[in-house]
Amino acid sequence: MRIEKCYFCSGPVYPGHGQMFVRNDCKTFRFCRSKCIKNFKKKRNPRKTRWTKAFRKASGKELTVDNSLEFEKRRNIPVKYNRDLWEKTVEAMKRVEEIKQKRQARFIMNRLKKGKQLEKEEAIVEVKKNIHLIKAPHAGKAKKLEDKMVQKLQEDVDMGDEDI
Repeated sequence: MRIEKCYFCSGPVYPGHGQMFVRNDCKTFRFCRSKCIKNFKKKRNPRKTRWTKAFRKASGKELTVDNSLEFEKRRNIPVKYNRDLWEKTVEAMKRVEEIKQKRQARFIMNRLKKGKQLEKEEAIVEVKKNIHLIKAPHAGKAKKLEDKMVQKLQEDVDMGDEDI
């Protein structure tokens, strides 16, 4: 029993589920649900359909080049059964999955950092552009007027001291 991949959305197709379409040249296409079959029959491109894995990879939203993805490739080489080999293989699969999850999380965080940086720059530009809405026109003048008044009073006091 093997878990196949949907031709359109790259989702898993479990044994006994989904549909298979066989073309005249004997090429088989497996689909996980009717949504994928309908889009395939309408000749839609999975790379242009926003909800597919192909779109996410093509637009740079998912990790595409990574060594851990190499382990998922299908191998058609028969191997003689060996219990120790199977135990090691299962442990290695768990470890590879763990590594892959960490790398994907790191990739997503790096992708989001760029967006946050762009948002911050746009916010700064917006504030500089509309500073008159935030800062009142006479906001700093009250302090200046107060300083001038204190200075004049100081001068008057100094002049009064000179007279005496």
